Amino acid sequence: MIGYALTFGFFAVCLALMLNLWRLVQGPTLMDRVLAVDTMMINAIALIILYGIQQQTTLYFEAALLLAMFGFISTVAYCRFVLRGDVIE
Repeated sequence: MIGYALTFGFFAVCLALMLNLWRLVQGPTLMDRVLAVDTMMINAIALIILYGIQQQTTLYFEAALLLAMFGFISTVAYCRFVLRGDVIE
């Protein structure tokens, strides 16, 4: 039963990644594109966690945590750059 749930999860997250890619290309403003990249990072974390559940190992959960921290820092830095023109004051 868990196999069906994982298959559905992989399909749903991949579909969400495709829609985020479309928003990244078609986004009318720069902030739409930043939001699309941030959401793609969250979907990539979800894919890593689903793969870790499928492989039954905890190594992928640590990788997902590192990717989440990197995604948060990069999103904050890019938003500061867009709003203020400088990351470090």
